[in-house]
Amino acid sequence: MSNWNFSEAASKDTLLELIKREAAGMFSLVDSDQAWTAPTGAGHWQARDVLGHLVDTTETYFVGFDAAAGKENPPELVPLTEMAEHVDQGARALRDVPRTELIGRCQADLSKMLGIFNGLSDADWSGLMVPHKYMGPLPANFYAIFQLVDYAVHSWDIRQGTGKPHALAADSADMLVPLCYVLWSATGRPAAHTNPYQVGIRITSGANAGEQVVSVGPDGVAVEQGAVDGLPTVIEFDPASFVLTAYGRTNAGSVRGDVELADRFLASFFRI
Repeated sequence: MSNWNFSEAASKDTLLELIKREAAGMFSLVDSDQAWTAPTGAGHWQARDVLGHLVDTTETYFVGFDAAAGKENPPELVPLTEMAEHVDQGARALRDVPRTELIGRCQADLSKMLGIFNGLSDADWSGLMVPHKYMGPLPANFYAIFQLVDYAVHSWDIRQGTGKPHALAADSADMLVPLCYVLWSATGRPAAHTNPYQVGIRITSGANAGEQVVSVGPDGVAVEQGAVDGLPTVIEFDPASFVLTAYGRTNAGSVRGDVELADRFLASFFRI
């Protein structure tokens, strides 16, 4: 469904509305000094580090879009395997910025980013190549879906830190499902892929419900749509469980078949 496939321009309006809603929810979660220094579900980060990460990341996106327009040099390319370390440093470098100041900066960055997205033509949505600090040139639409990751998944992190029951919104999870396959394709550990194998992934509900065959081998991870009947292992996820598993927030999924192979597969990715 093109409205729920971030790579297609038909998804833009829906995607940008989801970003705005998730961002508003995040800003409401950090509306006090007590909430600002609260723990989160993102490792050692406090809530203020999440906002620092959003500012650091979004402002790097501006450099990429300026480079795509020929206005400045692209960001220096860093291996994706080092992304987690660099992201952590960038987030915590802003830890001591006062709460209201950093929130205001993040809101201004979001407004500017949304303006860039709104200004993209349908052709630019998938055709404009923008240099990414960790992944090299990517179509402009990736930056929009990355913003949804930033605000939806990291809002989940902040809520997780409160210890209260909560969940990921279904429509945000639906939109993120296709990206998670890209994430897996990009983050496979080469050493784990010496003996080729295949697993099936079944998304059981939502706009991107369906089956994908994931092939793992010495050349990495490849994903293609196809029937999973007959594969030794099929892992079923609802959309939110799939997103949270792919991003390392939880261990979820229902395994049908070889449980050891499923465990091997789920352990074969590095975190970013």
